[in-house]
Amino acid sequence: MWRTEFTVACTLMLATSLNAGWAGTRMRRVPDPQGLPGRGLPLLDTAFLAGGPRRAVDVALVRMHQQGRVTVSRAGLVTVTDPQPWDEVEAALVAAAGPQRQRDLAPLRLEAMRSPAVQAIGERLADRGLMRRPAAHRRARTARTLLVLAMMLTLGLGVVATVGWMNEHFGSSGDGDPGFPPFFAFIGLFGYGVLVLAVTGVGRSRVSPAGRRQLQLMQSGGRPWRPHDAVAAPDPVALGVVALGGTALLTDGALRTALAAVPPAGSGAAGADWPSGAGTPATWCGASSSCGSTSSPHSSSPHSSSPHSSPHSSSGCGASSGCGAASGCGSSSSGCGSSSSCGSSSSCGSSSSCGSSSSCGGST
Repeated sequence: MWRTEFTVACTLMLATSLNAGWAGTRMRRVPDPQGLPGRGLPLLDTAFLAGGPRRAVDVALVRMHQQGRVTVSRAGLVTVTDPQPWDEVEAALVAAAGPQRQRDLAPLRLEAMRSPAVQAIGERLADRGLMRRPAAHRRARTARTLLVLAMMLTLGLGVVATVGWMNEHFGSSGDGDPGFPPFFAFIGLFGYGVLVLAVTGVGRSRVSPAGRRQLQLMQSGGRPWRPHDAVAAPDPVALGVVALGGTALLTDGALRTALAAVPPAGSGAAGADWPSGAGTPATWCGASSSCGSTSSPHSSSPHSSSPHSSPHSSSGCGASSGCGAASGCGSSSSGCGSSSSCGSSSSCGSSSSCGSSSSCGGST
C-alpha cells in the first residue's frame, strides 16, 4: 500500500522542516539588541563588519603605520617601532610580532586574526544582530540542505508509490474505480517543503540584513565616513575608507602593495557573501577569505624561521570561499586542516574561509 511510503515521507518532511525552522530561529537570535548605531560604529567594528577579521587587522596596521608605530616593507616585513598599543587588537599585533618586534606579514596577520581580541569583535557584532554567528549560520544551512534531501526523497517515494498503485489498479486483476493517483499527495508534501524553504531563507552572507543596512548608512550621507574613535590618527577619513572598502583604496602606494602582496586564498570582495563554516577556537576564521593565507614571497627568509615565528607561519587557517562548509588551513606549503590543527605545518585534510561582508576577511 502506498500509505506506507506516504507516512515515511510525512515523517521526513515534518522532522526536517521543524529542524530548519529551529535552526533559522537560533541563527537570527539577537542577545543584545541595541538598534543600528548609524555612523557611530567604532572603526575596527566597521572593518570587521565590512570585510571580516582580515580587514580589521589590516585597518589596525594602517592606523599604526599612519602614526609611525609600524613600518611595512614592500616585501611584506612588518616592524613594530612603538610597542605601546592603543587597544587589544594592536596588542595582539604587537604580540604576534614576537620579542624582536619584526615578522613577515602573512603569519603576523594570521595570528592576529585568530587572536581573542579580533574574534571578540565578531561576537560583539553578532550580539547586536549585525552579523550571524558562523556555527549557527552553518547549522541553519545544513538544516535546509537536509530539508531539500527530504524533498527529493519524497518525490522518489511518490514515484514508487504511484507505480505500485498503477500495478494494483490497472494490472490484470485490477477492477473498480482507481481514484486519484497517490503522486498528488506527495506533490503536496513537496510544495510544503518549498514553502518552508522560502520562509526559512538563510543566505550565504554572514552579515545580517541589519548589518547590511548599517553599512549602507555609513556609506551614505553625502560625505566620507569619519570614525569617531580615530581622532588621534593623522587621517581618520582615510581609515574609514579602508575600513569600508579595503586596502585597495589606500592612497599610499607602497603600503597598498605590501598589504595586497599576501592575500588569503579565495578572498572575496567587500560585501560579498560569507560562506558558512567556522573554526575552533577561532570562531570567525573558518573561511579562506578570513584566515587562510598564502605564503609570502619571502616566507623562507630568516624572519620566517626566527625563534619567535608562530606555527602559523607555514599554513593558514581557512577554507575556500567565505569562511566552504568546513574550515581548513590553507597555505602554499601545506593544504588544509581542521581548526584544531590550524597553523600546523603537518596537518592536512579538510574541505573548503573566512569572505567579506564576507566572515571572514575582506578584499584589498
